[in-house]
Amino acid sequence: MRAVLMTGVLATALVLAPVVRADPAEQPDRPLTAFDTADPAIGNLDPALRTAVQNATTAAAAQGISVTVNSGWRSPQFQRQLLEDAIVTYGSFAAARQYVQLPEQSRHVVGTAVDIGGPDAAQWMIANGPRFGLCQIYANETWHFELAADANGICPPLLPTAAG
Repeated sequence: MRAVLMTGVLATALVLAPVVRADPAEQPDRPLTAFDTADPAIGNLDPALRTAVQNATTAAAAQGISVTVNSGWRSPQFQRQLLEDAIVTYGSFAAARQYVQLPEQSRHVVGTAVDIGGPDAAQWMIANGPRFGLCQIYANETWHFELAADANGICPPLLPTAAG
């Protein structure tokens, strides 16, 4: 699992979302897009979420922004592996939980969350995603989006981390 640490004047380090396939044995030969429905990471997404991400991706492309999907649907087993890997990376269960949900709580496992990538994609999605229903959910994960905007395109308040 690849993680790039950003440094800066932030009180906490931000971790960019790694490229994650639904099957950990798969190695990506190119970034996924919301249109790669043959891949289970995209094909197993909730249809409403997939459509919203496709529409947002098309709108972003019209503005010169490339949106990729670093992670979509995940199996429970793979989510557990990501958590175990994060415990090793961050040194404790509590620290790992800041970024990785338990399989029983992960919105990726039920196909209702995506992690997006691409230069400037997160900032574009934070600014424009709500008009497609897409909201950043965690303050420490600028790449994680769920279909959570209300009918007026208003997103819920950010949770501090995946741990709540």
